[in-house]
Amino acid sequence: MSLAAAASPSSSRFLLPSTAARRRSLHHLLAAPAPPRPPQLRRCSPYHWMAQFWAEGSLEKNNALVEYLKQYGVVRTDKVAEVMETIDRALFVPEGFTPYTDSPMPIGYNATISAPHMHATCLELLKDYLQPGMHALDVGSGSGYLTACFAMMVGPEGRAVGIEHIPELVVASTENVERSAAAALMKDGSLSFHVSDGRLGWPDAAPYDAIHVGAAAPEIPRPLLEQLKPGGRMVIPVGTYSQDLQVIDKSADGSTSVRNDASVRYVPLTSRSAQLQDS
Repeated sequence: MSLAAAASPSSSRFLLPSTAARRRSLHHLLAAPAPPRPPQLRRCSPYHWMAQFWAEGSLEKNNALVEYLKQYGVVRTDKVAEVMETIDRALFVPEGFTPYTDSPMPIGYNATISAPHMHATCLELLKDYLQPGMHALDVGSGSGYLTACFAMMVGPEGRAVGIEHIPELVVASTENVERSAAAALMKDGSLSFHVSDGRLGWPDAAPYDAIHVGAAAPEIPRPLLEQLKPGGRMVIPVGTYSQDLQVIDKSADGSTSVRNDASVRYVPLTSRSAQLQDS
C-alpha cells in the first residue's frame, strides 16, 4: 500500500518551482566533481575499489538531493537532513530509474516509492514523535525507505514496524534495508516488516507514538486511531479524488484533533486484490 504520490501544485505547504527549474537546480548540485579519493583505496582489489566508488558516489548524490530539498524549504531541521543523508534513496529504487530526482518512482505491483519531498514532509511532521525509544508504524511500507528512516530515528531501543499487503514488496523491502545503514536495526529486531492489511494496523507493537500512512483512505481507519498512543501523531492522506494530508494528534484523554497540512494526490488505501487488478 505504499503508493504515495507527490503533493499537488495546489499544496498550501509550499509552491514547487517549475519542473525545468527543479531539473536545472538538481543538475547543478549533482554535477559537482567528486572529492579526491583517499590514496589507500588504490591498494584495494579492482572489485572492491569499484564497489567503494559506487557507494561513495551514490551517497554524494544522495546528499546533494537533501541539499536541494533544504534549499526549497522542505527539509527544515538537522534531524531530518541527517536521516535522509544516512539512508541512501538509491538502495530503495529499482534499477533503471534515477533515484535522486524529486518524483515518485514505480516499484512494481502498482506501488511507488514517494517523491523525496513527500518523504521529507512526513518526516518533518513526525520528527518529535520519532525520538529514541519511541514506537512507529509505517502503513504501506512499500520499498521500506521511510520505515528505515523511522528506525534510525527511534534507534535500537525503539521499534519501527512496516506493514504491506503485497508479500513480494515485503521481501524486496527487507532486501533493500539489508543493504542500508539500517541493516543492524533489522537484525536486532527493532525494525521489522510484516504482510498485513494496513487498514487494520499492527496491534502487536501498539500503541505507536507515530503512524504514517502511505496511501489515501476515504476516512481515517478506526483501528489506526485506536493504535495511536495518547500524545502521539498520525499523518495520513484522506479523501478520494480531492485529498488532504491530515495530521491527527491524540491527547492524553484520548480525544483527537485534525488539521490539513497540504493538498496531495495519493493512490487509494485499498485491498490487495483491488491494488493488483490493473497489474
